[in-house]
Amino acid sequence: MTEQRAPDSRLAAARYAADRVAGAEEDDPVDRGQATLDERSMAVEVAIQQAQRRGDFDGLPGAGKPLQDLGGVHDEHWWIRRKIERENLTGLGPPALTLRTEDARLGDRLDALSSEAQVREALEDFNRRVREARRQLLGGPPVVTRPRDVDAEVAAWRRRAGERRVAREQALTEERAREAAALAAMPWRERRRAKRAKRG
Repeated sequence: MTEQRAPDSRLAAARYAADRVAGAEEDDPVDRGQATLDERSMAVEVAIQQAQRRGDFDGLPGAGKPLQDLGGVHDEHWWIRRKIERENLTGLGPPALTLRTEDARLGDRLDALSSEAQVREALEDFNRRVREARRQLLGGPPVVTRPRDVDAEVAAWRRRAGERRVAREQALTEERAREAAALAAMPWRERRRAKRAKRG
């Protein structure tokens, strides 16, 4: 059973005053506009203070953050910019900018590929797009991204793949050593049970 709170006396007084002003509107049409506005603003202020005390405004999205776009220049394409930011869309914009971002992330993208043929294909596609953008047929800012040397990038990819393989093997060896040490520390019955469970 939820406990009902007693109404705030200030809110009750503000409502009473607003009702009184509403009832007196017919009697004094000259003062009713100003009095109604004052009484309503007081009632609203009291309601806001009560909501703050109850914590109704706590945890709202954007709390403690500055309001966006205050004092900025009017941007007629604001909704496009917000959608791009909200949905984290990539690949939009002039080629000079998209290629620069792709160039910065190209190493991680290549490391996710599993074969040398896929790496070569991705590099050749990237170089083709860089050459097309450097021709400036579509206009836009100048392209400062350089094509990649395919053979050097493939050799670097091979080296990084070898380092990752060695790191995986070393981690696996360490994990087996920890399991063996934990098994050796067990009493012989539990050790036998653990070996049976591992085989099964």
